[in-house]
Amino acid sequence: QVQLVESGGGLVQPGGSLRLSCAASGIIFSIYTMGWYRQAPGKQRELVAGITIDGRTNYVDSVKGRFTISRDNAKNTVYLQMNSLKPEDTAVYYCNARQIELRQDHWGRGTQVTVSS
Repeated sequence: QVQLVESGGGLVQPGGSLRLSCAASGIIFSIYTMGWYRQAPGKQRELVAGITIDGRTNYVDSVKGRFTISRDNAKNTVYLQMNSLKPEDTAVYYCNARQIELRQDHWGRGTQVTVSS
């Protein structure tokens, strides 16, 4: 059974930092492209950051220079370090694991991030 469990969300003031973690089980983690998505109220889910099996990363323009995605294959975990947080970063953040050749696409349940003073 595949499980992606996010943690690390919460309430933070503007300018603050959070680190999200996503622990994966039930998959061969190292062969999956991992991503962090977010969905704010009334908006569509968007890709925030992705990391390939060989460590290449990509980011949505609005978070470049502030967020960093990383992975630890030994721990089956992907991280999202979020710095200089803004109120517009408020959303539910979801972890995604995707393996195109195997046609596998898995999602976590999400963790709430609220940026407010």
